[in-house]
Amino acid sequence: MTTARRSLSLWHDTLPEGALETDREPLPGDAQYDVAIVGAGFTGLWTAYYLMRRDPALRVVVLEKEFAGFGASGRNGGWASNLLPMGLPQVAAASSRTGALAMQRAADDAVDEVGRVAAEEGIDAHYAKGGYLRLARSPLHVERLHAELSDARAWGRTEDDLRWLDRSEARAHIGADRVFGALYDPHCAAIHPARLVRGLADAVERLGVTVHEGTAVTAIEPGVVRTDHGAVRAEVVVRALEGYTASLSGHRRSVLPVYSLMIATEPLPQAFWDEVGWSGRETFNDDRRFLIYGQRTADGRIAFGGRGAPYHLGSRIDPSFEYPARVHEQLRRTLVEFFPALQDAHITHRWGGVLGVPRDWFASARFDRTTGMASAGGYSGDGVTLTNLAGRTLADLVTGTDSDLTTLPWVNHPERRFEPEPLRWVGVNAGFKLAAAVDATEERSGRPSRVLDKAMALLTGH
Repeated sequence: MTTARRSLSLWHDTLPEGALETDREPLPGDAQYDVAIVGAGFTGLWTAYYLMRRDPALRVVVLEKEFAGFGASGRNGGWASNLLPMGLPQVAAASSRTGALAMQRAADDAVDEVGRVAAEEGIDAHYAKGGYLRLARSPLHVERLHAELSDARAWGRTEDDLRWLDRSEARAHIGADRVFGALYDPHCAAIHPARLVRGLADAVERLGVTVHEGTAVTAIEPGVVRTDHGAVRAEVVVRALEGYTASLSGHRRSVLPVYSLMIATEPLPQAFWDEVGWSGRETFNDDRRFLIYGQRTADGRIAFGGRGAPYHLGSRIDPSFEYPARVHEQLRRTLVEFFPALQDAHITHRWGGVLGVPRDWFASARFDRTTGMASAGGYSGDGVTLTNLAGRTLADLVTGTDSDLTTLPWVNHPERRFEPEPLRWVGVNAGFKLAAAVDATEERSGRPSRVLDKAMALLTGH
């Protein structure tokens, strides 16, 4: 069992010895709590953590089908970033300019809050706040990133939030191949996500939260969570399933489960690091439409990922979808494009995981006091930090704590459901193909692919 768990990702495999060997007991039968949280990933555990910090007298239970950190929380790219899946103009359109800036500042601050709690709780999550580099690898990228920087300045983002690095400055951070410059955002830390999520599970138990693993939730309703081991009645029910939301009856069109894939190299020799630098463990990607992302791990590897796996009809989720050889090989080739010296480097881990994308790309934290139903998610791959913000926000909403967090624009943002099948399948996979086509066209021509870009925006709404 432990071997199978460790094979889920690099992060699971490099947990300390003994970290996955002990199962928490399943729900023993019908039970009563004040708050029942469905899902022992980052959203559920951060929510439990801050609920107990707000009100230690609360009776809180977390219910998990597999084990704490099984899903995206233990398989992601390891970026604790300030990135919002919804852009500031979109947030402002839904609220105001002031609200959008407050949302961004809250995300900035949450990066530090993740590190603070990890340190306070003694969680060695390999937290290193080296910032985030968005590399320009063509003159077209340079042009677009300068335009993005101008937009950021118009929103009041200063040199302390985002700045341009010329070629030599960018390469002083990461000596990748064919770099023309970069945007640098200091509000990002590299972490070991499985260490963080497993540490959080231990921390909430120390605070008095009950965590039941091996307990499959079959339905959630106001005041009750139904599982294969009994029913849990609670005044407040929190849905914290992110990409797995689609597995619940009635929620197949609520959130799109999208697979993100990753690879990791063997620990690389010191000669490689002497050549490329990367001493701050900065996270990085570039300006392509088909998202990629990378970090230098604390044990001297490169963990590198990206999109590319197809969406499956009916929002299906299956372990067999996590290992598409074609996509993993494409990731390896892309990594070698950045670092040609890795041509013969051994890839020790290949894995995948499900993340959740809402129809309008607008992450949310919701609580209806009349029904006691709460939820958070739709992070679209930016969840390591936003889950912390969501946990604090839900804790304040549930306990009636008056705070700046409860007025942020994502609070109670309305859900927009996806189209029924097969329209969903056609639209999503066409969007993936368009993203790849935009990148290929721009790489070949050196000019922006505006027609394909517009088509992709019309198709995805983003």
